Amino acid sequence: MTQFADLGLSPKILKALEKTTITTPTPIQVQAIPQIMAGRDLMGLAQTGTGKTAAFGLPLLHRLLDIGHPPGPRNVRALILAPTRELVSQIAENLEIFTKGTPVKVATVVGGASINRQTERLARGADILVATPGRLIDLLERRAVTLEHTGYLVLDEADHMLDMGFIHSLRQIARHLPLKRQTLLFSATMPKLIEDLAGTYLRDPVKVQVAPPGKPVEKIVQGVHFTPQGDKARLLAEYLKKHPGEMALVFGRTKHGSEKLMKLLCSWGFRAGSIHGNKSQGQRERTLKDFRDGTLDVLVATDVAARGIDIAGVRHVYNHDMPNVPENYVHRIGRTARAGAEGTAVSFCAPAEMDELRAIEKQMKAVIPVIGGAAWAEGMAAPKPVKIMGKSAGKPSRPGAGRPQGQKPAAAKPAQGRPQRPAGGGGGGPRRFAGAGGNRRPGASAGPR
Repeated sequence: MTQFADLGLSPKILKALEKTTITTPTPIQVQAIPQIMAGRDLMGLAQTGTGKTAAFGLPLLHRLLDIGHPPGPRNVRALILAPTRELVSQIAENLEIFTKGTPVKVATVVGGASINRQTERLARGADILVATPGRLIDLLERRAVTLEHTGYLVLDEADHMLDMGFIHSLRQIARHLPLKRQTLLFSATMPKLIEDLAGTYLRDPVKVQVAPPGKPVEKIVQGVHFTPQGDKARLLAEYLKKHPGEMALVFGRTKHGSEKLMKLLCSWGFRAGSIHGNKSQGQRERTLKDFRDGTLDVLVATDVAARGIDIAGVRHVYNHDMPNVPENYVHRIGRTARAGAEGTAVSFCAPAEMDELRAIEKQMKAVIPVIGGAAWAEGMAAPKPVKIMGKSAGKPSRPGAGRPQGQKPAAAKPAQGRPQRPAGGGGGGPRRFAGAGGNRRPGASAGPR
């Protein structure tokens, strides 16, 4: 078995690793570390939770230790770009563990925090700067930092950066970097744009890959529950009640919707918090700390947090809204089953989200088992508002709701707004978990019906 000592890392780094829970290198670390230490540009493909931060952080630290003197004012020796504030914080926290007992200093810059304090910090220079693209550009324009002597560039979660529209920011930042540098790109997926990005910024890169892009962690028990959009919050509450005291991460699609859902859960007695783009950096950090410490049991988040939360205790992930980018599904559910633990991931699918579900299953090349309800009919659109006395009102989510008293319901017609269920009221057909009548895998919940 390969050990960290076999990879040629500095004794100071090995000593710092002894004080952590990290004992043996992961596959991505075994493949990437020797190549990076040899000075090669590298493109790493690995799913979330495989140890990518240490894969680039340890050899980067090893090379910086050889310099032997501090950086100059406003100078940065190594730049790590990440798409979200949470991911920046996570990377920096890990690096600070590795740099303990060494002269290497790590700084962070993100939006939502005081730019004046960041300017003061960068005035002393930094060995490693971890940054979000937008705030870094602000500081470059203020001439609060210079990248003229930056010999290392790391693009972490590059696919997510492109999804968030940072391609123009990357080009702007690249103009400030020297041509002679080592560039490392890490991504969970390999779309055409990532190939183009690698071709632009990497020179003769070595490619390492430890798992097929888009493949979720095998220890995650997945399931989909078909339900009308208006019933999702109540259904989520029923699932949460089945696992009291266990940490649950809930994903919504919009900032407003996630905040509204969090407040609703709180009104029902759940200890819930939220993080999304409308929260300040301080608010997001405090909420994450409360969640990590157990003050909160439920965290409602948008996709901005999908790749920035590394909390080993998360047992359940609920997709209250299906992600409209298939790759985000893998990153969402990857927030559970961390550090070798097991976890469950349940997705609530409304009629209008069938296309998203199909896109996710196509991306994973696998069918997600049905654990509640039945698949919505092919071609079914989202329920449309019905007119009542000349005004629009939401379509009832259950048969008979909103019908005048005494009026009988019309005969049910297949594929006209109602899910088709097998005889006997059971749902799911051949796509249910194996043994779905009492022999489900541990951790999977059939959910309320």
